[in-house]
Amino acid sequence: MRWKGRRGSGNVEDRRSFRTAGRSMRFPMPRGKTTRRGGGIGLGGIVVVLLISWVTGVNPLTLLGLDQGQSYDSGPQQSSTTATSPRSDETAKFVSVVLADTENTWNDLLAQNGMTYPEPKLVLFSDAVRSACGQASSAVGPFYCSQDSKIYIDLTFYRQLANQLQAPGDFAQAYVLAHEVGHHLQNVLGVLPEFHKARRGMSERDANALSVRVELQADCFAGIWAHFAAQQQGFVEDGDIEEALNAASRIGDDTLQKQARGYVVPESFNHGTSEQRVRWFREGFKSGRIQACDTFSTDRL
Repeated sequence: MRWKGRRGSGNVEDRRSFRTAGRSMRFPMPRGKTTRRGGGIGLGGIVVVLLISWVTGVNPLTLLGLDQGQSYDSGPQQSSTTATSPRSDETAKFVSVVLADTENTWNDLLAQNGMTYPEPKLVLFSDAVRSACGQASSAVGPFYCSQDSKIYIDLTFYRQLANQLQAPGDFAQAYVLAHEVGHHLQNVLGVLPEFHKARRGMSERDANALSVRVELQADCFAGIWAHFAAQQQGFVEDGDIEEALNAASRIGDDTLQKQARGYVVPESFNHGTSEQRVRWFREGFKSGRIQACDTFSTDRL
């Protein structure tokens, strides 16, 4: 991607210069194939955590028992840096540019449908963070909190994306962010509130099946953003879309479960298979239409 020199978003909060107050969760990152003591997670376990967390931007903290619907006082978390001015490192600049481009896309598309697009905030953090959905460590991976309309990311995740999940490249990184923005769009359109309401009365298996549809729609929305990004002269380069497709393939439920366990449990899927994730990203990329991302009315995902 040729992103340098492009507009960055004003909706970035850089909280990396401090640690959250109070007790924080700890999921030690593995080194090599060792297993950490005291409930730490080995390589296979962390892959599963990464799968169940960053791709569940709907509200991943539910999976860790932290979805309490509580708001946390952000007073102790005030940074010495300006809240809307990300640090001048390359990755922070990059995600700011990508976020700005998603803002352009969704502002334009929603305006065409007579709607306004309340832009999400992107929170950069290190190690641990508090959101309106609860407190999380960086091992949770990028996530979207529908209760404060913010996307949270520890930028070190991108090293894990490239090395552990074997999905390198700047457009793979952009896809991750665009997927989380897709969850924000679902919140704006009313999809997430309906999902949260519906799953309360469902069995775990049925809730997982509905979650797959939510996640695949977010992938499709990410594809729509890529559709319009590719139309901009000098922005998307050869091979970029393939990077996104590779990332979508690498984080399918079947692929990661097989990597972590050696076998798959289809009834536990709640994000979609690799083939499904690739196909719905392609659908959004090919069509550029929100209507093409109706994952809830089709029998074949």
